[in-house]
Amino acid sequence: MTSIVDYRPASASDVPAIAGLHADSWRRNYRGAFADSFLDGHVLDDRLSVWGQRLAQPGPGQSTVVAEDDGVVVGFAHTVFDDHPTWGALLDNLHVADTVKRRGVGRALMARTASSVLARTQPTGLYLWVLEQNTAAQAFYGSLGGTDVERGFGRPPGGGRPPRIRYAWPDPAILLI
Repeated sequence: MTSIVDYRPASASDVPAIAGLHADSWRRNYRGAFADSFLDGHVLDDRLSVWGQRLAQPGPGQSTVVAEDDGVVVGFAHTVFDDHPTWGALLDNLHVADTVKRRGVGRALMARTASSVLARTQPTGLYLWVLEQNTAAQAFYGSLGGTDVERGFGRPPGGGRPPRIRYAWPDPAILLI
């Protein structure tokens, strides 16, 4: 029997679950791009601090949505509205637990993100950065109509400058399902 995934706005009580999922995703996908000492050491503390700040008093300029499967957070998306004058809203984080990958959770989180961008008084485009080594994520974003529009280097916590790619959706309506 397949469970139904629920989606809702994140709250401060979600900080431990979001931080844990975020740290696990970074450990699985960013080895070699982020410092091993960071991934093996302080990544969870770092993510707890970041998410604690983001969700303590979220403002109207951002949105965080979580995906829950039987009460367990299995994915989340964090968007910063009006981040860039050309590209629009920044999808700063999209992470899905390994246990639910390929079940539509990422696609549904992208659709909810697009919906929140389009619901704004002044809708904009949507963009994100993905590490060059994360080819699975690149394939996913490409399958959703994202276009590789720029390359640069990231500055992750813990040090390093991994190459990254900007994917953009000038009209996020393409993501609505």
